[in-house]
Amino acid sequence: MLIEWRVPKTIQWIVKLFFIYLFIFTAFRIATVICFKPKNISVTDLLPSFWLGLKYDLRWIAFILLPIAILSLYPRFSPFYSERSKKVWTAYLGIITLLVLFFYGADFGQFAYINARLNADALIFAEDPQESLQMVWQSYPVIWILIGLFGAVLMIIWMFRRTHVGVEGKNIHVHKFDYRRRWHLAALLLLGWFIYGFFTVKPLNFFRAFSLNDEFKSNLALNPLQNFFTTLRFRDPDYNTRAKEYYPVMQKFLNPDEANIRLGKYGRLVHPNSKALESQPNIVLVICESFSMYKSSMSGNPLNSTPYFDELTKQGIFFNRCFSPTFGTARGVFAVISGIPDVQLSKFATRNAASVNQRTIINDFDGYEKYYFIGGRSQFNNFKGLINNINGVHIYEEGNYKVQNLNVWGISDKNLFLEANKVMAQQQKPFFTIIQTADNHRPFNIPIEDNDFVQKNIPDEELHKYGFETLKEYNAFAYTDYCYKTFIEAAKKESYFDNTIFVFVGDHGVEGNASALYPNAWTEQRLSDEHIPLLFYAPALLAPQLKTEAVSQIDVLPTIAGLLDKPYTNTTLGRDLLSGNKTEDAAFIIYHAPGWIGVVNDQYFYRKNIRMQKEELVPVTKDTLQLSPPQRDSVIKHLSTLTSAFYETARWMLLNNKNH
Repeated sequence: MLIEWRVPKTIQWIVKLFFIYLFIFTAFRIATVICFKPKNISVTDLLPSFWLGLKYDLRWIAFILLPIAILSLYPRFSPFYSERSKKVWTAYLGIITLLVLFFYGADFGQFAYINARLNADALIFAEDPQESLQMVWQSYPVIWILIGLFGAVLMIIWMFRRTHVGVEGKNIHVHKFDYRRRWHLAALLLLGWFIYGFFTVKPLNFFRAFSLNDEFKSNLALNPLQNFFTTLRFRDPDYNTRAKEYYPVMQKFLNPDEANIRLGKYGRLVHPNSKALESQPNIVLVICESFSMYKSSMSGNPLNSTPYFDELTKQGIFFNRCFSPTFGTARGVFAVISGIPDVQLSKFATRNAASVNQRTIINDFDGYEKYYFIGGRSQFNNFKGLINNINGVHIYEEGNYKVQNLNVWGISDKNLFLEANKVMAQQQKPFFTIIQTADNHRPFNIPIEDNDFVQKNIPDEELHKYGFETLKEYNAFAYTDYCYKTFIEAAKKESYFDNTIFVFVGDHGVEGNASALYPNAWTEQRLSDEHIPLLFYAPALLAPQLKTEAVSQIDVLPTIAGLLDKPYTNTTLGRDLLSGNKTEDAAFIIYHAPGWIGVVNDQYFYRKNIRMQKEELVPVTKDTLQLSPPQRDSVIKHLSTLTSAFYETARWMLLNNKNH
């Protein structure tokens, strides 16, 4: 009691609040371990993460409590000065607690989705609030989530008030103006120490977590507040690249013209080869939402979700080892149209004024009408800004169609294909059409009107074994196959069909359990995130081929251009996959949130982390790496150099491959 009356009531309450918040932060970290801990890491291995995580938590708890400690130096701002001041500070803590719980809730969702903590990428959703809010509303039990969130906040506010009443009761005989500012100064010093870094010589920063040298351990140490507010600085492109240093590597990989080599540039003026098609074929480029290879029939998946597309691949040139550079629709579309991996660490390149303006090979298709079809709004993710790099492009989007919207993403893919088919059937000139699908995405709706599409009922055990989370996801994936069939069968009835090359490519894959179909790397190193089908289908023009080498999304446009009897200029990282001039097979991959960059080729997947000293080399055709130490070192050295060359050159190109 002697200590209690000497210590100001405000400081006593701050101490109690401190332990409440410490309990909340620690409980969430323990929940992260329970829900997401890899099997190969023991709990004792995580003790350094908990210790470092405690330091991050103390910093953010100090930020929360600091306003109370500072303002309470003046008695009339103390939570114990009046009933009004008590309500004000309780309201402040309630709002802060709501934000903390919201951040942690979003963090859990992010962790479950892409195995990374919440970061500034989340602001992408705020840039498209209409679609983002509608998608969440149509996909999740929002009402129950909000009830749970506000219920938790009300319970914690009740705890705050109870502790306030408790402190008031124990100090009932202490005059409220009996202030001892030395206790306030001590509290301020302690909170300042927590903000600087508890028991750290240098100020605590975001990058300290990566000294743990393990992805999960680093993620566990960071809390979402630290991660989010630090990664805000990564939303602008970095102008300081090492592209010049790696020019000789990319020169060998891309083989630019001699004149460009002397200037240190990457351009290649490509002339038609002897196999070029002289008929000026139309091009229909279909960018397929979440077309994950391991979930499809082409991978041998026994659930047989895409039987029609599987048959198409046997009638065209099919690449079964194509990779998107990264996960995400906006980044995937950017890679296809620009020929550059979107290596910007946070904000999408399509959303950044400094990088959205890109030169595209499509502009070399002289004499072609250009069309872009999307079921929803082209403003989402600023697809419109990217597509407007195509000279004279005609954009069809929500509002241009007579059919009703299916959900937040606009009209159904089936209707999108049919609407595009109507426009193309009327054309008298050659055309280049881009169709961007969306149905294979949450909320996974299937139109009632398509009652000839038969939905299957598959046991959960089978679904999970072969890579699907829910039956709804499986049927949405199968529905895309139905849409492809509807489109191709409709196109076959039109005069343009025989002189058209249909190109289908996924915008990205989907992380999941691919272990029943592919070696470990596809699941453990998440290659399934980027593994997508790539098909060139033109029965009257192209002989069927199965291609098994590693290729990339950025190679799509150069390959299309190479099929035509037209010269074109390529200034990007993409290559013509059918030219026979490639020096090696390789596809660049980046995982933005955890900081992995790497290269996959026909035998290996190499990746290294840009934030910590860690690298991995794993086989992609088997589960064990069968190399001697010198052989392994040689492969790592080569792929590490190629990885850095890709990364640095792509960073440079984002700001320098402009559409003039």
